[in-house]
Amino acid sequence: MKLAQQYEFWFAVGSQALYGEETLKQVEADSKTIAAKLNESGTLPYPVVFKGVLTTADGITAFMKQANYRDQVAGVITWMHTFSPAKNWIRGTKLLQKPLLHLATQFRNDIPYETIDFDYMNLNQSAHGDREYGYINARLGIHNKVVYGHWATPEVQQQIADWEDVAVAYAESFQTKVARFGDNMRNVAVTDGDRVEAQIKFGWIVDYYALHDVVEVIDAVSEADIDQAYEDLTAKYTVYAAIMMRPSMTTRCAISSANTWGLKSFWMTAATTASRPTLKTCTGSSSCLDWRRNC
Repeated sequence: MKLAQQYEFWFAVGSQALYGEETLKQVEADSKTIAAKLNESGTLPYPVVFKGVLTTADGITAFMKQANYRDQVAGVITWMHTFSPAKNWIRGTKLLQKPLLHLATQFRNDIPYETIDFDYMNLNQSAHGDREYGYINARLGIHNKVVYGHWATPEVQQQIADWEDVAVAYAESFQTKVARFGDNMRNVAVTDGDRVEAQIKFGWIVDYYALHDVVEVIDAVSEADIDQAYEDLTAKYTVYAAIMMRPSMTTRCAISSANTWGLKSFWMTAATTASRPTLKTCTGSSSCLDWRRNC
């Protein structure tokens, strides 16, 4: 599938200024390591871009606004390396219009019982920070993804990868433009859709086109194009000679090939990504758009 953008995911890490400059520098270094290792894993289909350690409500809000404005950003990943007061995230999170993944993890995958001290606790309060952050997202009613576990494990990386695929599919869905031929089927309730609601809910543009708009394109398909389509068909699928000797099947395949080439040409010209006829849509042209007759 050809994507509209070269997508990426922004990674922001929460903390607070009370920890001091030295701790925040270490938080930034650890966060860069996680982003780099995730990208090097070969599991994630799209890159993770570290965007900084966020410590203030204004900084968080500005970050979320920028994520909204950048078309190449398909979603946001957050992690609370240390304790980040969650009220700072309210405004920015409410403004975010893209998928959000909360990575509930910690930098190290062990607890140094023999050497643990207060400095270590200051630097590694992920459990406290992620709990605080999870609470505010629940309180806001945010339908975000939560991935729990150590960031270096294959299981966690695969969950992030799966979420990225879904987030990109969601972003791509806003590029959907449907060409609609004919009205709804008579007496059928489930096909009686609402084009305005489709655009409001999904971002899909559903425009009406007269049937002759596409029929003219289909009728203009050359015999050479039809022959090429048939060669492609026989190269991909097993075609039984006994069946294809039937004149009706030859005619059906010719019509189907013309439809396929014509629709592709129409999609390119009209900049659409899909079409929607009804099963009763037909015309006097030799190229009938009744999908039931495809070979």
